[in-house]
Amino acid sequence: MNEHTYESLAELRAALGKRMRQVRLSRNMDQRATAEKAGISERALRKLENGHGSSVETLLRTLKALDYVQGIDALAPQVTVNPMTLLRSSKPPQRVRRPHGPRKAGV
Repeated sequence: MNEHTYESLAELRAALGKRMRQVRLSRNMDQRATAEKAGISERALRKLENGHGSSVETLLRTLKALDYVQGIDALAPQVTVNPMTLLRSSKPPQRVRRPHGPRKAGV
């Protein structure tokens, strides 16, 4: 995964908008068709793609219109391991040992 450092929210919005535009273009859709399918105005889509601020509603509608809802998983992946639970757990599991019992002669 690429590590990016963003100094401001404006840089983050611009990067998100650029990526949304790339997804739209990779789907071979123009702004008008995408906005219509998303149920938003072309102006709202242009604002999103240009990084000039947008609502979460516009973002989600656009992702859905582009059949790219997996983008939501990329934005906010589901947590599978709770780090606090790991910290609270007791010692990590050790290797399993056989119980010691009486040994048989000749073994």
